[in-house]
Formats: sequence, C-alpha cells, structure tokens
Amino acid sequence: MKTPQKSLFKLLTGSALAAALVLQSVVPATVSAVGLGARSLNISDATPDATGVSYTFDLTLGAGSSFTSMDSLDITYCTTAAGTCTAPTGLDASTPVTISGQTGDVAGWSVGATTANTVTLNRSGSAQSATDTIVFTLDDMVNPTAVNTTFFARISIDDSGTPTDAGTVATSTSDPVILTGVMPESLVFCTGETVSTTATIPDCSTATSAAAINFDQLFSPTETAVAYSQMAASTNAGTGYNITVTGDTLTSGGNTIDAIGGTAAASAPGTKQFGLNLVANTAGTTGVGARFPGSSADVAPAADASTFYGDAATEFDTADSFAFVANTANTVATASANTDPQIYTASYIANVTGRQPAGNYSTVLTYVCTPLF
Repeated sequence: MKTPQKSLFKLLTGSALAAALVLQSVVPATVSAVGLGARSLNISDATPDATGVSYTFDLTLGAGSSFTSMDSLDITYCTTAAGTCTAPTGLDASTPVTISGQTGDVAGWSVGATTANTVTLNRSGSAQSATDTIVFTLDDMVNPTAVNTTFFARISIDDSGTPTDAGTVATSTSDPVILTGVMPESLVFCTGETVSTTATIPDCSTATSAAAINFDQLFSPTETAVAYSQMAASTNAGTGYNITVTGDTLTSGGNTIDAIGGTAAASAPGTKQFGLNLVANTAGTTGVGARFPGSSADVAPAADASTFYGDAATEFDTADSFAFVANTANTVATASANTDPQIYTASYIANVTGRQPAGNYSTVLTYVCTPLF
C-alpha cells in the first residue's frame, strides 16, 4: 500500500516537470536584425557565365538602425530569397574579386574572406545610424550559367560581430539580344533639271526630269543664253568618287556651236561657245545682257573635309568661267573621301556669232559618278 507522502511527492514532481517544459517552450533564444532600407544590386553584364562583371550594391540602413562599431558586411548569393541557401550554379565570388567605387556615408571597406557564393567585407568599425548609405562595387565577378534566371544576394551587416541590419536584393541573368546589320557599298547619284532636299538632306526622289531643258532665251550674237541642271551624289567609298560628263557640243544637223575646250574661259558673246561650270556665277558676262548670277550655285552643302567631301573640279570651279571638251569624259567634280549627299548645279552657256545658221540646237550629256572603293 502506497503511503500518502509518496503519492504527494510523485504528484509534485510531475507538476514541476510539466511547468519546466512549459517554460522552455515560451522563452525565445534568437537575435533579430533590423531590415535594410532601400537597396539595389546592379550588374554591368547580365550575360550568363560572363566574367569580369561588376556588381554594384546601393544600400540604405534601416529606420531602426544604430551601430556603435559597424565592422563587417556579409553577402551570400543564393537561388532563393529565403530558406536554405543553394549557390547559383557557375557564380563565382571568390578571388580575385576586388572592391571599387565606394561612395555614400559608409566607406573604408576591404574584401575579406570569400567563397564561390560568399563575400565578406571588413572595415575599421565606427558608429553609424539610420538612413546612412553604403555604395560599393565588387569587380571581377563571374555570373551564374543559367539563362534568364533570377538569383539573390542576402546581406547582413554586423555591429561588433552581431548581425544588426539584414536584407535581400535580386538580380538576374538574361539571354543577350544580338542585332546584326550590313551596310553595303553605297552610291547614291541622280541627275535632273532640279534636285531638292527633304529635311535638309539632298533627296534623289525629288529629282525632276532633265529630258528637255531649254536655254533661257533664243541664241543671239549679243547675249549669252544660259541653262541649268542639277545632280546629287553621296557614297561610303573610302576614297570618294569622280563625276564625269560626256557628250557632243550643241548641234543642229551639220551645224555646231564650238565647245570652249578643256581650259576654262569667260563667256564671250559674238563667238561660238558652249561650256559649263559647277559654281555660283557672280557677274554679268561680256557684252549686252547679263545672265548671271541667275540660278547658278555652288555645291551644297559645301565641302568641309568632315562629312562633305565633294567639290567641283578645277576647270569647272571658277565663277564666270566655263569649260567643256566634246565627246570626252570631262571630270567635273570629285570627292576625296566617303561623303554625305551634296547637290551640284551645272550652269551651261551658249554664245553664237551673227552668221550662226538657224536651227534647233541640242546635245545629250551623260553624267557618270564612279565610286572609288
């Protein structure tokens, strides 16, 4: 038979044990860190498996932060934001990872211990407070190998070895978008009675027909008749282009008006002359009835040895002087390098003697632009 004392002892012992178990279940044994404030991670190259990548962290201490001796910062790269950390495949944060670009309120960091997916930064501790910023770049990182995959950097900042601020930032690899294009050898050339510009750029689609350009008046031994045509040219050929004009002089049946020749000469009414130039003519020609300046013009835009290289050739580049050799390729303009579009204005003159036979005089001129690749 049990004695009352023994039963009471057993009862008290069981009650005490139960109370102890209850106490153990409600007393916490963890330390909580303040969450970081605004934070970001920018990587210089998101290409999978890229090497030499810079990871720039921009961190703001949490609103409740208070450090007496901020002395270390730990970064752990994981495939998830929380829970068990699995290192991203291929990521390498080990030596020779270096630190650069330190700005913000807290600097003086140096790289300490590293592994494939962890980096510890150390500094001489000092007091820091809420909203202070930490900005730094880890260079020579190696990206994870997975394509279009997010990974996370878990960050913990210690105060004398005790985690005080913590947070996570995310970034991602991405499949690079590769664009390719080909600029072929190019020549844009056109002729017409006129060539205009579109948004200030010479535009061959605006060229008007040059099939029947008339001189401005009937031929006369006392006045010079003039006419105009235009052309535009550009090329990406490294050494530019040559523009030539070939054709007969003005003829009517067996009658002709003499070509001026290869040496530029002034207009002289009362003599047989047919010629052209590619510049703005500035004064009245010899004899009655000044025909210039009229619609003649210099090359536009003018050559500037930068983006525009085309200019009239020597014999066709003097105001009020004209040249032309019949049935010969006359070089009238050149560009010394690849050049943007320019418009040339060709000014033609016709002079006759008093005994020039009547008739309809005409010629067909062919301009050729040859790029010099």
